[in-house]
Amino acid sequence: MFELSISPVTILSPAAGAVEIVERKGIGHPDTICDALAEQLSLALCRYYKEHFGLILHHNVDKALLWGGAAQTAFNGGRVLESMEIFLSGRATCEVNGARVPINEILMETSREWLAQHIHALDVERHVKLHIMVRPGSSELVDLYLRQKKTGVALANDTSCGVGFAPLDELEQLVYAVEQLLNSASVKTKYPEYGEDIKVMGVRRGESIALTVACAFVDRYIASVNDYFARKETLTALISQIAKTITTKIVNVNVNTADSKEKESLYLTVTGTSAEAGDDGEVGRGNRVNGLITPYRPMNMEAAAGKNPVTHVGKLYNIVAQNIAADIVKQVAEVTHAQCYLVSRIGYPINEPQVVDLHLELVEGAEAGAIEERLRAITRQHLDNITTIQDQLLAGAITVY
Repeated sequence: MFELSISPVTILSPAAGAVEIVERKGIGHPDTICDALAEQLSLALCRYYKEHFGLILHHNVDKALLWGGAAQTAFNGGRVLESMEIFLSGRATCEVNGARVPINEILMETSREWLAQHIHALDVERHVKLHIMVRPGSSELVDLYLRQKKTGVALANDTSCGVGFAPLDELEQLVYAVEQLLNSASVKTKYPEYGEDIKVMGVRRGESIALTVACAFVDRYIASVNDYFARKETLTALISQIAKTITTKIVNVNVNTADSKEKESLYLTVTGTSAEAGDDGEVGRGNRVNGLITPYRPMNMEAAAGKNPVTHVGKLYNIVAQNIAADIVKQVAEVTHAQCYLVSRIGYPINEPQVVDLHLELVEGAEAGAIEERLRAITRQHLDNITTIQDQLLAGAITVY
């Protein structure tokens, strides 16, 4: 039985404060690319292990580095001079009873497929070099992992914590929605000049919001300086339209604020991502598991992408904490906002954390003691069903970036 701590708090939502900051790094940002490729490798390994050996075997491929390349942009199309290089590393089960696991082949296939599907102006064969640096895991962690086969209970392979909160406030919803729509298939079809490297920074001061958006334009679709600024105005108007569907607050939108028309210094790229020349990337430096960077909310430093979905609490606890908080707000009318903190202990069952700490904002007159059993039941249900998270991840129903 886990220890449940409940702390009523007067105000949890940052929407009540004078200032709030929210950020999202889009799917083409170098950090997000690293998260995505590490996660895709983990999921591909999970599928291979299940198909060939009957269960998901030990692995953690949660270390990745993107070393940006070099490019020469030009109106109507420039060229990549040096490929970006992506290094994926970690630990995995590389052999089972003499049968080799083709990790290198799995990495190449999944990475190229993801990049081709999500970065529309990128030529994967010419613009990217992939490196695999995966070795077998430590014997202690492998043994810990394999105990689940005998007992049917997954044991935590780390002492770690997870945190989640609900619901998303207006600014959080806005920042997330802007990036999602700009990187949607429909927008890319209509506006192919918009690259996938889109970062949205939202700052609310009182009742006004400033959205600063960095969007890598694809140079082959831009004919001149004037053409670039005309297309940027179109993008600014599109973002403003999105904002009106989410908030009635005043929203000021600024796109690519470092541009200089006089110096012809513009945010142009060949591939639609700054990874081609301007920036590098790394797993864990971007969005948390809810897809946002929220400094006014509880967060931890775990890099969830690439960690195994069976025993690694650094991944699972962040997901399940988010789910617990969301369901408490949804199911318990007395709770308007919730934060959930979980901490594991290595070697103990993953569904038995050391402590579950709930911070709750309650409606006026509500008492925490009166709803404790409902809170415990919701928490227990999510912990008992924690093994279903791996199926949701494999099905693409959950993303961690």
